[in-house]
Amino acid sequence: MKKLYFGSNLKMYKTIENTVNYLTELENLTKDISRDEIQMFIIPSYTTLDRASKAVDHKNIIIGAQNMHWEEEGQFTGEISPIMLKEVGCDLVMIGHSERRHVFNETDEEENKKVLSAINHGFIALLCIGETAEQKENGISAEILREQLKIGLHGTSVENIPQIWVAYEPVWSIGVNGTPATADYAEEMHVVIKDCLKELYGDRYEEIPVLYGGSVNPGNADELIQQPSIDGLFIGRAAWQADKFNPLIRSAIESARKVNK
Repeated sequence: MKKLYFGSNLKMYKTIENTVNYLTELENLTKDISRDEIQMFIIPSYTTLDRASKAVDHKNIIIGAQNMHWEEEGQFTGEISPIMLKEVGCDLVMIGHSERRHVFNETDEEENKKVLSAINHGFIALLCIGETAEQKENGISAEILREQLKIGLHGTSVENIPQIWVAYEPVWSIGVNGTPATADYAEEMHVVIKDCLKELYGDRYEEIPVLYGGSVNPGNADELIQQPSIDGLFIGRAAWQADKFNPLIRSAIESARKVNK
């Protein structure tokens, strides 16, 4: 079975103490699962990163940042640089989350600068892409995903593949009022993504994990992970309690085994 990816973005939730307790519990609950079988990652808030990074063995749980400016330093009040994230022990940077794109109006070109900077500074760049409900209704989901990928990954090469992850998060499926994508629709969009990655990187495109995120929960996780083109799950509030995230992961692993994924 290929390696499966499980992670969560904690957004603007959890204090430092809450985050450390959560990570410690999650690591203890899942440490018996071979990391040859899964890759786990958690993306907490900026203020928690130093303590979070020290709280776990990064072989068990990778720690990521929710955003990053592409410059190492400068007059960018309120921003965080790659140098600063290195200093607190981050492994990964999430780039282009829908809230960054649609609440803070970040462009594909800005996401590309962040991807290149993250890679150049040794991070895993987790590029998030996804279409809005209106774009889906207009039948241009595939075009939107291809555009976000091609611009966001512009200037990368085959040598950068080990540092590139992709998360498909349809905008209409994220958040408290989000509607989960059906497994069939998620698979269809993942095929589009993988076809585009093949255009960009050739036969090695399969080394890039493509994760599904958007209202993932215990009721749909197993069916989603069974889809041939879905390499992992990027989970929201269903993962924010360690004792609930753990059984979701274990059930998903068993479901993937059933289809010899």
